[in-house]
Amino acid sequence: MKNRWIIWLISLWLIPVVGMASPVQVDQVLIDGNRRVERGYIEGVLTVAPGTSVTVEEIDRNIEAIFKTGRFQDVSAELVERDGKKALVFKVSERPLLRKINFTGNSEIKSEKLGEMVNAQKIEFYRPQVVRDATDIIKRAYVQQGYYATEIDAKVDINERQEATITFNINEGDKVYVTNIRFEGNTVFKAKQLKKAMLSKEKWFLSFITGRGGYNEEMTKVDRDIIADQYYNEGYIQVRVKGPVANLLADKKSMELLYEIEEGPQFFAGKMDVSGDLLKDKQELLGVMSMKEGDVFSRKVMREDMLKLNDQYADTGFAYVNVTPETEVNEETRRVDITFDVEQGIRARIGRINVAGNTRTRDKVIRRQVKLAEGDVYSASLIKDSRRKINNLGYFDEVNLTTRKGDDLSLMDVDIDVKERATGSFSIGAGFSSVDGLMLQGSVSQDNFLGRGLRLDLSGSLGGSRTVYRIGLLDPYFLDRDLALGFDLYDTEREWTDFERETTGGDIKLGLPITDDIRSFFVYRYEKKNITDVDDDASWMIKEQEGKHTLSSFTASLSRNTTDFRPDPSRGNITEIAVEYAGLGGTERFIKYTADHRFFYPLPWNMVFSIHGQLGYIQEMGDKSIPLDERFFLGGMNSLRGFESREVGPRDPETGDFYGGAKEAVFNFELTFPLLKEMKMKGLLFFDTGNAWDTDESMFSEMRYSVGAGISWNSPMGPLRFAWGYNLDPEEWEEPTAFDFSVGRMF
Repeated sequence: MKNRWIIWLISLWLIPVVGMASPVQVDQVLIDGNRRVERGYIEGVLTVAPGTSVTVEEIDRNIEAIFKTGRFQDVSAELVERDGKKALVFKVSERPLLRKINFTGNSEIKSEKLGEMVNAQKIEFYRPQVVRDATDIIKRAYVQQGYYATEIDAKVDINERQEATITFNINEGDKVYVTNIRFEGNTVFKAKQLKKAMLSKEKWFLSFITGRGGYNEEMTKVDRDIIADQYYNEGYIQVRVKGPVANLLADKKSMELLYEIEEGPQFFAGKMDVSGDLLKDKQELLGVMSMKEGDVFSRKVMREDMLKLNDQYADTGFAYVNVTPETEVNEETRRVDITFDVEQGIRARIGRINVAGNTRTRDKVIRRQVKLAEGDVYSASLIKDSRRKINNLGYFDEVNLTTRKGDDLSLMDVDIDVKERATGSFSIGAGFSSVDGLMLQGSVSQDNFLGRGLRLDLSGSLGGSRTVYRIGLLDPYFLDRDLALGFDLYDTEREWTDFERETTGGDIKLGLPITDDIRSFFVYRYEKKNITDVDDDASWMIKEQEGKHTLSSFTASLSRNTTDFRPDPSRGNITEIAVEYAGLGGTERFIKYTADHRFFYPLPWNMVFSIHGQLGYIQEMGDKSIPLDERFFLGGMNSLRGFESREVGPRDPETGDFYGGAKEAVFNFELTFPLLKEMKMKGLLFFDTGNAWDTDESMFSEMRYSVGAGISWNSPMGPLRFAWGYNLDPEEWEEPTAFDFSVGRMF
């Protein structure tokens, strides 16, 4: 180090040879050359002080201490004599102050992100090492994105004020895509099966949009373990997966991967046993296992069995249970004996239940969904059910339910952390039709009104021929009990081509739980109706119903919901059957039966297949005909897409009026798939079929069919739904296609 030679030369000049190794008395310690760095900062790292003796070695150590601060590019020291006193002067040359780091040529990674990677805001002084380290970091970031040909050129500008600006000029080059994944030695699995399990994918025709197929070196190493895991789950426990061998092709944009596989023999499950702390009889514990002696050994199934055994204990309070599978391999018989060793620990109870993250929603709305109370015996399955029930409220984007040790090992605290979502919607729109003319309509709904879990609905529609007002409120936990109570009030005036109708009414609702998934609902409805201004040329059915009517009905329904996430299900079923009896006073008499079922099934790549079916039938009572507004009108977004709203069903051939059916059947087959996952936008393909029939027509005698596609998007302005349908068998008065959409505003 040149500074050390400087000290030695100075020492030789100032100190006699015979005393060169002796300490030198220093009367002053001075700093020279610092401009931005305060003298006190430098003195803070020094160990020498005025009035003490120093050696060459001590001076050398102090020079190193100053240099290690990283703020100086050169440090030296000399002993001088000033005014008859010996002074030790440390001369420093400051590094340039780093004012800014710029990035040019980058498009795949934003400048803000690159700045965070290189800690641009935390670097105060320029050093050559800063450029080398930042270049390596940027290069690795681009390699992770699949840009292996990226070149980085750094330019450093230092002005007269000793201020530095570093500019990284980035030539990203072309992204490298995996164009071919090959395997050697695989006989158990086809290449297609292995590729399906891997994280790395081959490039396809939409890779320029989706990014699929981008080469990632770290991901290919993970895939090696994934491939091996496929074999472990089929009993090939001695499998060896080598590679991948990566071959960059001549175009510098394509990469081939080769994995070499040594499969080895297949092994089977041998003796099954449980040891340690036995909660139940050994055979009873083994009875919950999926893997039996003689089955193909599967590491996946073994893990699942371990979790099943764990839940057996955790559901009876043993929150700290530890289940360890111990295996013994017999290569001659190709059997794997498995012993699950159980250490149950102590029995725990629920300590404190803490709720956080909710700013609008009251604690009790969340707490009443928790299946356990403070002091109850701990249960892992009830903890899972509690999280599912909170999530199914639909009030939160995230629900994190975790457990931790309480004040002592016998207590388990439950922490519930939620991230609230917008639960209200506002929509407003305008439209025009030949029947209604110009219309203005709007609605407000809030699923978590006042943060109490109340559901509020307000809607209105104003037009030249229609006026509708409606208000509804439902408390799903009336008086803090699992009892739903609510009401609706509405007033409607509608001017049709051949008549006018005024309706004023309301209902009272009562919901009672039967199980966690099954509920019963009872609704009493009362309406006053008046049909006036009937034209002479109107249909006979309309003329028959002219005048004032009253409806007094009672509806009983039973519903079962086993879906995984009720606001947006991916698996499970929703079933509802309902019977409405109109005849509790009033002038209208009928019985309406409806049955509705929805089935959701998850598919690969986050796709969901769903089937919806609805059947309905209205039974006449006495000599009373079925009210016009109680009949079944199909068509539109919520029934048969591809048909105009309310224009599927019985039609008067003379007037062309649709008067609704006494029977209905609707079936919707739908496949949804993610379009832009980050934006929560989904695409859908559908096939709809159904119809409505009059009393003298046979059900299913003539079905209507449509196919189409659509988009569902939880946009920043609210939920949007678009559907384009194609009528497969249009009548002469029908258009072959129909487009429907709905839009709302979240708040």
